[in-house]
Amino acid sequence: MSLSVLIAGGGKVGTYLAKILISNGNIVTILEGAPEDYHKLEQEFQEGHLVKGDPTDPQALIAAGIKNVNVVAAVTRHDEMNLVIASLAKFEFRVKRTIARVNIPKNAWLFTREMGVDVMVNQADLMAHLIAREMTVGDMMTMLKLRTGEYSLVEHIVTSGSAASGKAIKDLHLPQECVLSAIIRDHKLVIPRGNIVLHPGDEVLTVAHESVTAQVRQVLQDPSG
Repeated sequence: MSLSVLIAGGGKVGTYLAKILISNGNIVTILEGAPEDYHKLEQEFQEGHLVKGDPTDPQALIAAGIKNVNVVAAVTRHDEMNLVIASLAKFEFRVKRTIARVNIPKNAWLFTREMGVDVMVNQADLMAHLIAREMTVGDMMTMLKLRTGEYSLVEHIVTSGSAASGKAIKDLHLPQECVLSAIIRDHKLVIPRGNIVLHPGDEVLTVAHESVTAQVRQVLQDPSG
């Protein structure tokens, strides 16, 4: 099922995001007001994907089709603009899903549901975790904060001394607010069905509430390790 997505901001992030979404068959419109950025977009996208205008202007948002989209992604270089765009999308135009980019980490606390942001993408936070991932072996790694930080996408490496090693997923005593979303084994994706047995070295991706992350780690990794 394809989505209709409005990307507010046609810089490098917006351009890259649009290409990925279009390649996956989604309907994408990019709204950009800066002449230089818009000119670059014209070199890379067909005219039907582009609308020129200020992403914080309700009339420009209407011209870009905001009343008919499933998702608005506010990815400009300016946090205040992204927050305004998300708020307009959520409260003025009742868009089902809003995603906003945070450029300056100290501003992240503003990007909440109350301000119209369903999903916050903190680039600095993501980059820090990616760097840490390359420096850490066999440890729990938070890859992405979801919503307002209450839920996280977390990677765990199953260790030989853990409660999960050699057990089927259905036999694991995982907290209710935790879902196994994927297993990477020998660089291949394994769908986490109930009868799948976990092996040491498996990379397990979970979505879990912050209150249960410690419990999940105790199941998937050897506490003494």
